[in-house]
Parts: sequence; structure tokens; C-alpha cells
Amino acid sequence: MRLQWSPRALEQAEAALDYIAEDRPQAAADWLSGLFEWTRMLETLPLQGRVVPEAHRDDLRELIYGSYRIVYRVRGDVVSVLLVHHSRQDFDAGEVDPSE
Repeated sequence: MRLQWSPRALEQAEAALDYIAEDRPQAAADWLSGLFEWTRMLETLPLQGRVVPEAHRDDLRELIYGSYRIVYRVRGDVVSVLLVHHSRQDFDAGEVDPSE
């Protein structure tokens, strides 16, 4: 499997990194490194995450990483990370672009 990140997911990860870095720069760097390491497991275990319960769509799955939900989709041999969403925020499946 090949892992790819959507521009939106990368932007969200960067925003989270910046937020964490305001108070704890080293923790932010560790968080980002861990985020990429955690998602790398999807290359070999793409169905590891659960179906996103409130999305009511079988094609959206998620991993939990700290306080963040990593929303992804598996299509063929590609795992696409679509969103890095803080768990305190409401999730709207409409946020996911069907073309991604």
C-alpha cells in the first residue's frame, strides 16, 4: 500500500503543530514525528482504524492519535489521509472531498 496525505490534512497537521509549539516546542516536534510514524502503519494494516461512526460511510476510517482523529480512505492500493481533526471538534463528513 502507498500512503498519501491530502493538502488539507497536511495543513491541519501544521496548524496543530503550531498550536502545540506555542507552549511546548519540543513536544510539538515529537507530536509531529509520532503522527507520521503512527500513520505509517497504514501501509501494511490499512483497515486498522475503525469506520468513522458519525459519517455513516463505510469508506471513511480513522485512527486516534492523542487528541486527534486521523481520517483516511483506502482505495485500491492507496491509503489517503484526508483530515487531522481534533477530537473536541464536531466532525462533518461533508468536510471530506469525494475526489481525494
